[in-house]
Amino acid sequence: ARLRAVVGSRPAGARLASGMTKFSVIIPTYNERRNIGILYLLLRDAFAHPKLVDDQFEVIVVDDASPDGTGEVVRSLQREYGDKNLLLRQRNGKLGLGTAYVHGLESATGEFVIIMDADLSHHPCAIPKFIQEQRYSRCDVVTGTRYVRGGGVSGWDTRRKLTSRVANYLAHVLLNPGVSDLTGSYRLYRKETMLTIVNKVKSKGYVFQMEIMVRCKKHGLHVREVPISFVDRVYGSSKLGGAEIVGYLKGLIRLFLTV
Repeated sequence: ARLRAVVGSRPAGARLASGMTKFSVIIPTYNERRNIGILYLLLRDAFAHPKLVDDQFEVIVVDDASPDGTGEVVRSLQREYGDKNLLLRQRNGKLGLGTAYVHGLESATGEFVIIMDADLSHHPCAIPKFIQEQRYSRCDVVTGTRYVRGGGVSGWDTRRKLTSRVANYLAHVLLNPGVSDLTGSYRLYRKETMLTIVNKVKSKGYVFQMEIMVRCKKHGLHVREVPISFVDRVYGSSKLGGAEIVGYLKGLIRLFLTV
């Protein structure tokens, strides 16, 4: 009840004084030089959707000192497009996914925050659907899911699909999160909601996303799902390795015992 009082200070779907809603897209990056420019152009196209023409958006790239020059590509895009709403926030090293979102939130000026991966596995064409769902349902969170009708995965081998399915199955058994895709990271939040929940999250890396959803359910927040098609990256290499899988299992057990 106390959390609802905090995040409910602005009516659902509230508008800026100019009649616009502003969305902040936070994109953590590490060695995404070949993807970030394509993603930026796809985001511009997504927000040109007829149903979003009265809205504003900003893109916040949080780069962990990528040695491949991802930050320089973003600066080139800033110069080429003269876009003051394309923001680069560089950090001194590879500090983790969870803290990258926290860092991006410090610069976010939108009423809603969209988080997504930089590797083109999350296509921006789903963003209008996320926003439409939020406006229709007046929910606190919209999360993309691969595991309902209309969603899916492309480009994964059997091992990767099995890893994801097992990870979600274990999470459902132990945590009962109320969503079908707990390990996904393509979501829309009310900014007030995300700020409140993030301040309570203790996990880092991939478990960060999972803990947020578990805490959303614990606090009785309204979460809706939208089916998405997840496409494996074309450029670069996956950040998911053995250490991340072990960290996920440890985080899962910790959440089961503490949240």
